[in-house]
Amino acid sequence: MKLVLATRKSPLALAQTEMVAAHLRTALGVETELLKIVTTGDKQTEWSLEQRGGKGLFTSELEAALQRGEADVAVHSTKDLPGDMPAGLAIGGYMPRADTRDVLVLRAGVEEPKLIATGSPRRRLQVKLMFPAVEFTEIRGNVDTRLRKIGQQHVADGTILAAAGMKRLGIDAWPDVEFAPLDFAQMVPAVGQGAIAVQCREADAAKFAAVFDAPTMRTVNVERAFQTALGGGCHTAFAAHVAGETLYLFHEQIGQRSLPLTAADFAAPTETAARILKDLGLKA
Repeated sequence: MKLVLATRKSPLALAQTEMVAAHLRTALGVETELLKIVTTGDKQTEWSLEQRGGKGLFTSELEAALQRGEADVAVHSTKDLPGDMPAGLAIGGYMPRADTRDVLVLRAGVEEPKLIATGSPRRRLQVKLMFPAVEFTEIRGNVDTRLRKIGQQHVADGTILAAAGMKRLGIDAWPDVEFAPLDFAQMVPAVGQGAIAVQCREADAAKFAAVFDAPTMRTVNVERAFQTALGGGCHTAFAAHVAGETLYLFHEQIGQRSLPLTAADFAAPTETAARILKDLGLKA
């Protein structure tokens, strides 16, 4: 039996998909093949994801390949997935979650950055809490492109990158830049950050469920319930992250919050998100 895995062509996407392929070969005894797809978000490198509302720009072509039957699963960075799932598709599971933190990347010698390159409203508003005088510019490109733009090309004093992505690419240092991981009190990570999502057709979801990581599914289900409730795309400065039994939230209207979660909260993510958002005045 052979499974076809749809993936973006970026170095990080391919590294993540190879991890999933190796896991499926071991767990299910199948052969694997990669279907490499260039998404709209990959083609439009000059677009502002915030202005274009980057929802689905990196995922919809992979989902279409699933719907057409050209692929058996699609592999995504979970934080790229919109909150709502196309009809007939489901999350089969997640790989074990990697380091979920964001990393402040500064050009060597810079202590107080004046210009940070990031197109993420979530990151911009939280960086502003750390450096009130900072200004922002947009940045696009693969991880190594972004690091070169900071360290060698001096496009800005710094940027923010996901720790998990750098680790999966084997990057633990870079010439002329310094890395400072940010704790959750400084920067709440994006929904699903550090998790690799394996999407499939609904009819196939049951056969993948036992193959992937249950603890990651437990936490990401809660985070994605908040994303779905708020309809969050790239235009809203919002984040929800579960670490242990604690929910960390950031929203442009209320700032950063942390709340304890119970077993009942994990068992009913949709209801939990609705209740907490109502309590915080973010949802009627």
